[in-house]
Amino acid sequence: MLTIHADARGHALAVRGEWIADAGPLADVVAAHPHARVREWPGILTPGLVNLHGTELLEEAYHPDPREADTLGTEPLTGDALADLAPDDARWGASARRGVQRMLAHGTVAAACEELRNRAVRDAVWRTGLGVVGRIGRPGGVPSLDPYASGLPVEFPPPRVRGSAARFAVFDVRDESELAERGAGTCVATVVGGRLVYRGR
Repeated sequence: MLTIHADARGHALAVRGEWIADAGPLADVVAAHPHARVREWPGILTPGLVNLHGTELLEEAYHPDPREADTLGTEPLTGDALADLAPDDARWGASARRGVQRMLAHGTVAAACEELRNRAVRDAVWRTGLGVVGRIGRPGGVPSLDPYASGLPVEFPPPRVRGSAARFAVFDVRDESELAERGAGTCVATVVGGRLVYRGR
């Protein structure tokens, strides 16, 4: 089934399966695909984000389960707190799944990682569909679920064009300048592999 995603500016993407089938002004895309389902979103459609701190956020931080908030808090555990927790493989896998979900909630569609050495983390990331891109060395900056808060330039995957993979996000802002100012916490939807993997409440 073909789905058209459109933003408040009238930009639209038609998605079939895992791929972008068409792109352009909403009226033109709807005219070309009159039987498609249309999802209209507030804000702007953009390529999804690449989080440059994938290794730090997925393999060197523990994302507490909400049920652990009373004892562990809600922020990722690193350093001594992580060493004291000493997660086993089951906890690492669950942490990675939660970490990926929190990345998706910030419009992230790919994470830059050195080789993920923890099999439980690697398997959990692979199952979510989050893209993994290679990197050499540490990128600097401050690891953050919001790439705009890391202190590094924000990176996007290749442009959204017909025939490319359907990996994009929607942010409830007026334009790219407001997105840079307010950050990726404004995300209202993330699409990976053509699937809506995050939708804000």
